[in-house]
Amino acid sequence: MNIQAMMKQAQKLQEEIKKEKDAIDKKQFTYNKNFINIIMTGNKKLQDLIIDKENVDVEMLEDILLVGFNTLLEEIDNETNARLGKYTQGIPGLF
Repeated sequence: MNIQAMMKQAQKLQEEIKKEKDAIDKKQFTYNKNFINIIMTGNKKLQDLIIDKENVDVEMLEDILLVGFNTLLEEIDNETNARLGKYTQGIPGLF
C-alpha cells in the first residue's frame, strides 16, 4: 500500500471517529429514580436536574445524586467504549 492510500485511509478513519464521538456527545443519558431526574449529555455536561421538592430527605437526596451521577458517567463511558472501541482496539485513554 502506498503512502497516499494510507493517508487517505487514516483520514477516513479519523472522520468516522469524529462522527461517532459527535453522536455520543449529543446523546442524552437519563437517570430517574425516586424523586430525582438527572439528564446529562455524552460529553458529560449536566443538562437538567429535577427534584420533586415535596418528597425531599436531604440524606437520601445526597445518596441518590451520588449514585445517579456515577451511573450516568459510567453509561457514557460504556457508550464511548462500545462505539469507539473498534477504532482504539483496547488502547486505554484515547477518548
